[in-house]
Amino acid sequence: MKTDNTLYFGRPADERSADEMAVYDRLDSLEIEYARADHEHADTMEDCLAVESVLGAKICKNLFLCNRQKTRFYMLMMPSDKPFKTKFLTSQLNCARLSFAEADKMAEFLHTIPGSVSALELIFDTDENIQLVIDNELLKDEFICGHPSISTSTLRLKREDMLRYVEKSGHSPVFIDLPSVFEE
Repeated sequence: MKTDNTLYFGRPADERSADEMAVYDRLDSLEIEYARADHEHADTMEDCLAVESVLGAKICKNLFLCNRQKTRFYMLMMPSDKPFKTKFLTSQLNCARLSFAEADKMAEFLHTIPGSVSALELIFDTDENIQLVIDNELLKDEFICGHPSISTSTLRLKREDMLRYVEKSGHSPVFIDLPSVFEE
């Protein structure tokens, strides 16, 4: 993956998609400062490691999940190096088994594609179909990073600013504690 090793501040000057620009517009309207790294598609956590060195911050794992009936949707934000097992999440959310939601629901609710999902797209979920779930371990970091609707840029926001951003989008997060290791 090719990464531009420049750390930018503020919105891009070149032409971007309307959805990506909507994220920048919302950040600017809330007077939230952010840094930006531009790169080729960073669709895997391995790709994100190169971007982390430019941003000087860790990129979290964002998972788009749903219940078996596909009637309840969740976005889980968790540390990228932490393993994920649904049983630990479902027990804390007191819900039935969760699985990965389909790409068409991601496009419908968040205007994005697999590999690009982040809390920054919650501005598009105006009907509040998605429950944001945040692993408390993320709150230990000064910054939280996410893609602005497409994984060719990654934004770094102060933790408090990201939380304010999602609250202003109408999403009150649920905070959980996922284990770092599993006992078999």
